[in-house]
Amino acid sequence: MKINIKATGIELTPSISDYVTKKISSLEKYAGESDGVVAQVEVGKSTNHHKSGDIFKAEVHIIGGGLDLYAVSEQADLYAAIDLVKDDMAQKLSHIKGKKEALYRRGARMMKDVMRGLNPFKKRNE
Repeated sequence: MKINIKATGIELTPSISDYVTKKISSLEKYAGESDGVVAQVEVGKSTNHHKSGDIFKAEVHIIGGGLDLYAVSEQADLYAAIDLVKDDMAQKLSHIKGKKEALYRRGARMMKDVMRGLNPFKKRNE
């Protein structure tokens, strides 16, 4: 997975870049073995004029390999926003991976029924 990081309203320090890379690269196990998957990450301040202090925003957009997912988080701490957006994206990727596995298993079960000479479109409990 290729990771592109963009900073808006803040300076992209090596520590922020390393933290984002570490967190987003952990999502690679859910995305699969696709080399064409790109994670576009944007971190920064949402605005400069909040009464309650700075509000940081983290956005992740994963595209490629049949995926097009987007997650965003706003928090008072930049690292907390990155953690929350990573957790949200992990949940979305896990859900999609589960759906693909279920579809594969359903197709394999149908093929077994065809090979046994059963009607694959008939419910099993009938």
